[in-house]
Amino acid sequence: MNTKQNIISAFRHRRPETAVPIWELEFHPWDAMSGKHIILGKEFENLTTGEKEKTLYSNAEIMLEVSDEMNFSALTVPVHYWEHSPGQLAYFILPEDCRMRQIEILNELKPDNLMLVAASGGVLAADYSIDFCYKLVDAPEEIDKMAEAALICAIEAIKEYRDCGVEAVFTASDIADNSGPFFNPEQMKRWILPYLKRFAEEIRKLGMFSILHSDGDLRKCINDIANTGVDALQAIDPTAGMDIQSTKNVVGNRLCLCGNINCALLLTGTPEDVFDSTKNLLVTCMEDGGLVLGASNAVQPDVPPENYRAMIEAWKEFGKY
Repeated sequence: MNTKQNIISAFRHRRPETAVPIWELEFHPWDAMSGKHIILGKEFENLTTGEKEKTLYSNAEIMLEVSDEMNFSALTVPVHYWEHSPGQLAYFILPEDCRMRQIEILNELKPDNLMLVAASGGVLAADYSIDFCYKLVDAPEEIDKMAEAALICAIEAIKEYRDCGVEAVFTASDIADNSGPFFNPEQMKRWILPYLKRFAEEIRKLGMFSILHSDGDLRKCINDIANTGVDALQAIDPTAGMDIQSTKNVVGNRLCLCGNINCALLLTGTPEDVFDSTKNLLVTCMEDGGLVLGASNAVQPDVPPENYRAMIEAWKEFGKY
């Protein structure tokens, strides 16, 4: 099965020839799925130079082995350092110089039918800090500069990704929470939608695919997002009330939808629950294409392997065209 061709078709809002593609924004349970240990973050930093190069190859082998077993059409590469809460580093990270080397090694070892995806930034996200919120009202020209700088910086990074073999990029820009969009309509028109459109246009010029990741309830702005020309939207957040079938009815063939198996269900549900949820998603949403199966956010390290495999088993039974 040419799995990369399936996700290319989906990103182009078409029906793939063989199956619904599978891709995760980030996949974390590498150790549990492989029985081996992937080395990232601070643990990786403590290695010698020689050990680091050897580890990057063993990391790649683990990621590619699991990607093949799970039938992934695309694999997200490790991201730069960031904190998911103050003082707490995220999991799927590598130091910048070694991160680019990891991408090169993945591209060297991967099969032709697997796409590499990377996080790039490029579009402003919700920021609940007092300083940012004041600037939205009192210093909008500073927000203009921030939005422009974010896009320019991202495009330069994306060019480097492309040269290393990456074919799709996503901006992880949460523009909403469970109550709706963070930005009001005027702010969306000034700082979000035009930059998302330019993000998509510049990436298309580079021969790559563009993806917006956003948590939250996007129903008030989903039509505007679809009109920007971005290829895909990831999350379709079920905890915020987003229903993927209703979203698909709104966007039609303008936007590929990626998701939206509930991350909480993957963590705490039974394999039967996960199987049934996946079956329902596929049966109701796959017919016209433009769908990528995956979790509604990152797949956490603590997700039971039997739960994730239940999702894959449902795909094997109901995800083929």
